[in-house]
Amino acid sequence: AVKKLTEVFPQVLDKLRTVEQKAPANNISTSIQRIRELIAQTRSVASKVQVSMTFGGQSAVEVNPKINLEELKSFTSMSLYIKLQKDNPQLEASPDRFVLYLGNKNAKNYIGLAIKNDNLVYVYNLGGQDVEIPLDSKPVSTWPSYFSIVKIERIGRHGKMFLTVPSLSSTAEEKFIKKGEVLGPGSLLNLEPENTVFYVGGVPPGFKLPPSLELPGFIGCLELATLNDEVISLYNFKRVHNIDTTISPPCARNKLAFTQSRAVSYFFDGSGYAVARNIERRGRFSQVTRFDIEVRTPTDNGLILLMVNGSMFFSLEMHNGFLYLRYDFGFSTGPVLLEDSMKKAQINDAKFHEISIIYHNSKKMILVVDRRHLKSMDNERTAMPFTDIYIGGAPTEILQSSISSHLAGSVGFKGCMKGFQFQKKDFNLLEEPGTLGISYGCPEDSLMSRQAYFNGESFIASSQKASLFGEFEGGFNFRTLQPNGLLFYYSERSDVLSISMDRGAVVLNASGIKVQTSERNYNDGKNHFIITSVTSERYELTVDDKKESKKKPAKDKAGRSPDSVKKLYFGGSPLLTQQANFTGCISNAYFTRLDREVEVEDFQRYSEKIQTSFYGCPVESPPIALLHKKGKNSSKAKGNRNKKVGRDKDKISQASTGLKKMNQERTIQRDPQCHLPMNPKATEHAYQFGGTANSRQEFDQIPKDFSERAQFSISLKTHSSHGMIFYVSDQKETNFMALFVAHGRLIFMFNAGHQKIRIKSQEKYNDGLWHNVIFVRGKNFGRLIIDGLRVLEESFRGDANTWQVTEPLYIGGVSPGKAVKNIQINSVYSFSGCLSNLQLNGRSITAASQTFSVTPCFEGPSEAGTYFSSEGGYVVLDESFSLGLKFEVVFEIRPRSSSGILMHGHSVNGEYLNMHMKNGQVTVKLNNGIRDFSTSVTLKQSLCDGRWHRIAVIRDANVVQLDVDSEVNHVVGPLNPRAIDHREPVFIGGVPESLLTSSLTTRNSFIGCIRNFMIDEKPVSFSKAALVSGAVSINTCPAA
Repeated sequence: AVKKLTEVFPQVLDKLRTVEQKAPANNISTSIQRIRELIAQTRSVASKVQVSMTFGGQSAVEVNPKINLEELKSFTSMSLYIKLQKDNPQLEASPDRFVLYLGNKNAKNYIGLAIKNDNLVYVYNLGGQDVEIPLDSKPVSTWPSYFSIVKIERIGRHGKMFLTVPSLSSTAEEKFIKKGEVLGPGSLLNLEPENTVFYVGGVPPGFKLPPSLELPGFIGCLELATLNDEVISLYNFKRVHNIDTTISPPCARNKLAFTQSRAVSYFFDGSGYAVARNIERRGRFSQVTRFDIEVRTPTDNGLILLMVNGSMFFSLEMHNGFLYLRYDFGFSTGPVLLEDSMKKAQINDAKFHEISIIYHNSKKMILVVDRRHLKSMDNERTAMPFTDIYIGGAPTEILQSSISSHLAGSVGFKGCMKGFQFQKKDFNLLEEPGTLGISYGCPEDSLMSRQAYFNGESFIASSQKASLFGEFEGGFNFRTLQPNGLLFYYSERSDVLSISMDRGAVVLNASGIKVQTSERNYNDGKNHFIITSVTSERYELTVDDKKESKKKPAKDKAGRSPDSVKKLYFGGSPLLTQQANFTGCISNAYFTRLDREVEVEDFQRYSEKIQTSFYGCPVESPPIALLHKKGKNSSKAKGNRNKKVGRDKDKISQASTGLKKMNQERTIQRDPQCHLPMNPKATEHAYQFGGTANSRQEFDQIPKDFSERAQFSISLKTHSSHGMIFYVSDQKETNFMALFVAHGRLIFMFNAGHQKIRIKSQEKYNDGLWHNVIFVRGKNFGRLIIDGLRVLEESFRGDANTWQVTEPLYIGGVSPGKAVKNIQINSVYSFSGCLSNLQLNGRSITAASQTFSVTPCFEGPSEAGTYFSSEGGYVVLDESFSLGLKFEVVFEIRPRSSSGILMHGHSVNGEYLNMHMKNGQVTVKLNNGIRDFSTSVTLKQSLCDGRWHRIAVIRDANVVQLDVDSEVNHVVGPLNPRAIDHREPVFIGGVPESLLTSSLTTRNSFIGCIRNFMIDEKPVSFSKAALVSGAVSINTCPAA
C-alpha cells in the first residue's frame, strides 16, 4: 500500500496541477471545477497519511507544506516522529546528520533540525545570525530504538525544543525541553512563497544548505505530524529522491506508544468527512432510535451529522458555538427546528462534549448534551427514512443540493470526534468506505485558540503574575481595517500600559509616555507583528521589525514589585478608557511572566471571554470586514440573533451616521429628472424602526447624574404587539433599564440590586395612534406615566451609588445578543413603528452615534419593497449570496434620484463589479484582474418617471449583458486565464467610500425603492441581510 502511495500521489498531483492552471472554457467550466475539488481532496488525503518513510543517508523528500507562509512569520511550530537506525555502520562512522530544512533557497530565514555532537539541535535564522538550541539533557545515543516525538517551536525571537520519549510497557513518558533566543534584531521568519523549500531527511544534489545544517542525510525513520495547526504528511510531497519503499519499507509504529492520544479520536480539518453507509447493518431504526457522538472543537460553526434522502434530511450543526438541529422526514408542515435558543450548552470550548439524539416513537426528537436533557420537539409520526450518515462534513454535491437552504451553513467540522454510535453500536470511521480526509488522533496544537476575533465590543482578560513596568517583553500579531482601537490594556495601581491604534499608527502608552510608529498604514487588513519591551532604561515598540523607543523617566526606573496577580486585557477593556475597543484579529500573543516560560497564549483558557470568536478572522479584505458577522452594526434576521455583537466608533462609512441629518429640517427636494420628490412626506423629527430584528439607534452620551435620577420621555406609534423601545445597561447587563412592548402593553423594567422592578400598563397601546410616555427611575422608586393621565409607580429599597450603566443607550432596538439576559425574547426584537421627541433628563437627544435600518417616519400609503432614504445607507446581502464568474441578477427599481449606486461587489485582489445610475443611464462596470470594461443602457423614457423598472445583469466569465426594461446591451471583456470564483459580499443601494475606485464616477447612494431582488432565480430577502447600515427601510416603501 505504501509503495502505491509513493507512486500514485506524485503522478496524480502533477497531472492535476497542470489541469488546475488551465483556463476553463465555458462549456467545461463545471468539469474543471469538479476536477479542482478532486485536487483539493487528493491533497487533503495525502496530508493525512500517517505513515513514516525510511531514509538511508542519501534519501530526500521535498514536502508540500500545505500552509500559508504568512502564518509562519511570527509563530512556527512543527512536530514529528523520529526513530534512529542505530545499528547502521554509516551512522557509527559519521553520527552527525541532517534531519530537515524549511526555508528560503538563499539560506537566510529558515528553521532546521540536525544531529550534532550526539545532540538533537534546533536551528533557526531570522535574517541575521543562526540560533542553535542543542537538547543536551538527552543525548541521541541514549534514545530508545523506537519512535520518539520531537516538537520545535518559535514565537518571535524565542525558540524552544521538546522531546517526548514514550514507554513500551505503560503510558508513562519522559519529557525534555531546551530554549534559546535571537540576541540581535529580528523576530520574523520571512519566507518567500516562490523561493521556499521544505526538505526532510536530506536534500537533492546541487542544493546548498547553510553551514549549520550542511551534514550527511538522515538514517532511520521519520514521520511528520503537524505544522502550526495543520496536520501534514511526508506523502504530500512534491518530489522524492532515492526512496524505494519495496527495498526500505516504513518503520512499524509500536502498538502502545502514542495510541493513548491517537487511536481513540478522529481529527477533522474542515475539508474531509466520514460516511457510514447502510447503518442498519449495525442496528435497526426502532421505537427508540439513538445516535451518540463526542465532539471537541474551538470553532464557531461546523456540520456534525447529516442524513439525506431526496428532499428529506436530518442535520445536526454547530452554529455560533451552539447546537442547531433541523430535520424533515416528509412532514406536511415542513422542516422542524430544534436549537439551543436559550444558550444552555456551549460546545466550542475545546473540551469534549457528549451529544445524543434520541428519536422516540417516531414522533419526538430529544437532544441531550453531556447527559443532560437540552431540548425536545414533537412532530408528525414518521419513521426516519435514511440509510447513510455523513459525519463532520459531506460531499459538495450534497451540501449544494435542494437541502442547502435548510442548513445553517455548509462549513465542515474542524476539531476532534470520537465515540460515534448508532443504536449503541460503534463504528470505526477510518475503515468505512467513502470516508475522506480525516485522520487518527486529536492533536492539541490544532485545538489551541491562538487567534481571537474582536468585533468592537469584545475583549478577553486573564489574571497573570506579571509586572509589565519592570523588565518585560510581549508581542502579538494583529490585523484590522479600522484606524483606531484598543489592542492591549494593563494597569498597575494608577499606572496604565496600553497598546492601541490611533489613525492607522500603533501607539504604546506607558505611564503617560507615548511611543508611536511613524507609519500610519497598519489598518490595511494585513498581519502585523508588535513587540513591546520595557527595560530599566527604555520603553520600546517594534512593529514588523521597525523599532521606536523613548527613554524611561527616572521615577519609573526602580521597577515594580509583582506582589499580586493582575489582569491584562486583549482587544479592549470594560474599564473607561479613551480608546474604543478593537475591531479585528489578534493572534500568536506571548509575554514574559514570573510563573511560566515564554509560550504562545491559548486564549481559550482566559477567564473572561466577552463576545469573542476564537476561530476564523473575517478581516480578509475591506468587503468581508464590513460584513461584521459578529459585529454590533449588523441588523440580523431573527434566525441569526444569537450572533455576537460589537461596536466601533470609527465606522466603515459615513452612512452609519447618516441619520444625524434627519435632525435638521427636511425640505421637499426634487431631482429635476424625477417625477417623485427625493424625500417623501414624513413626520418631522420622527423615526421609523423595524424591518430587521435589530433596527436601532445608538447614543453614546449618558448624563453624569443618570445613576441618581434617570427620566426619559418619548412619543410612540405602533401596531405591533412586541418590541424594544429603550434599553441601557452595564457591561455584564447586571444593572439595566428598559421600556418595551409586550402583548401590546407598555412595560418599564429595571433592577434594584438583585431585584427586578417591573411596572406594566393595564391597557394596550398598539393601536396605531401617537402616545406620550415618561418613565423615571429615582433613588427608591420607579414611575411610568402614559399620555399624562395614567401614573403607575412602585417603590424599592436601593443604593443609587451601586447602580451604574454604560454607553451606548439603545433606542428602538438593541444589537444582536443584547438584552436577552433580562427581557423576554419577543420584546428584545426591534420596535416596529415610529418614535419621536426623545428627551433624557429634560434634554432632547437627537444626534445618534450609529443608526441601523432606521428611516424618517413616512406619512401616506406604502407598499412592499425596500426603501433607501436620502440620508444614505446600504444593505450587505447574507453570505449565502455572492457574485462569481457566472451569475444572473434581476430586480426592480423606482428611483427618486437619477444617479446612485445600485449594486457593488469587491474582491480581495481589487477585482470589482459595480452597477450604477448616472443621469438616468444604467451602467455595469467590471474589473476582472486584467482591466476595466463596461456596458450601459439609456432608456428612451426617463428611468425616474415614478414607475417600476426591471433591471437584469447576466455575467458569464468575460461576457456581461445588461437589460433595462426592453433595452439590451452587452460587452465582451478580456479573458483572465487565472480567474478565481471569489465569494465576495454584495452591497445593495450604496457602498462605503473606501471600496470605490477612482475610476467610478458615481459615488452617491441610491435613493428610492428596490423590490423582487433575485440572484440566479433565487429570491433574496433583505430582512436576512448580513448588514443593514444607515437609513434603509426593509420591506416597506413609501408609495408616493
